[in-house]
Amino acid sequence: MNEAFVIALVLSTAAAATPLILAALGELVVERSGVLNLGVEGMMLAGAVSAFAVTTHTGSAAAGFAAGMGAGLALSALFALLTLGLMTNQVATGLALTLFGVGLSAFAGQPFVGQVVSAGVPRVLGLDLVAWAAIALCPLLWLFLQKTRAGLLLRAVGERPEVADAIGFAVRPIRLAAVLFGGALAGLAGAYLSLVNTPMWAEGMTAGRGWIALALVVFATWRPLRVLAGAWLFGGMTVLQLHTQALGLAIPSEFLSMLPYLATVLVLVLICRDPRTILLNQPLSLGKPYHPDR
Repeated sequence: MNEAFVIALVLSTAAAATPLILAALGELVVERSGVLNLGVEGMMLAGAVSAFAVTTHTGSAAAGFAAGMGAGLALSALFALLTLGLMTNQVATGLALTLFGVGLSAFAGQPFVGQVVSAGVPRVLGLDLVAWAAIALCPLLWLFLQKTRAGLLLRAVGERPEVADAIGFAVRPIRLAAVLFGGALAGLAGAYLSLVNTPMWAEGMTAGRGWIALALVVFATWRPLRVLAGAWLFGGMTVLQLHTQALGLAIPSEFLSMLPYLATVLVLVLICRDPRTILLNQPLSLGKPYHPDR
């Protein structure tokens, strides 16, 4: 195993981990506010097809990334309207959002099936700027949650919304901002998939990455810095199947394709053996709707 192969493996792992980092960090913020959004997969697909379509027509990767974030933002706004405004069940609404995103992206992406795009995202030290931004976002988000007043308020709303409301803070606007932020990052993650990671459009191209991002939040016990480590683990499993042939290992491709999902299941099983571990940083009001009196 030469140096060039190791460098290529590290860089490809970082690229594969980027959409997981973005989607997981967005969902982490949402869940820290006490809201559970299971629609990450659907928002990623909407972001992927929107980014691909806009970049194809304009030739601008920046416009494509903006469109991807906008698509994720729009679907998260719909989710917020239903769960925060109409107080629908968060689990059922999130699942419906995923199904909606899958169907919408399949329909909207029909004219682009099989097409490729050249995004031309600038690179630094072998990694594109979006990947570097995703890595930098992990410590920045940790600082926001732990060291800023806004971050502490977000956590308070996720822990005890009735207390935050009693002392004069509006719970639903704070949760709305968190949901929109999570949707924008999920859309950006989808845009990265269709413009950088695999610069083409294919129906269902997220291939379950939205669900892995949800599992990654639990794996990280709602801590941003651990998201980075978990995403690299799962990204490495994805890349491993692509580099196995170069190593000359005779392993069935079907087994290699299931490695990321197998790793997800195994990690969650190990974590969930001790309830104290899984509940260590879980927001107390996660998934529970809050009805303010005023």
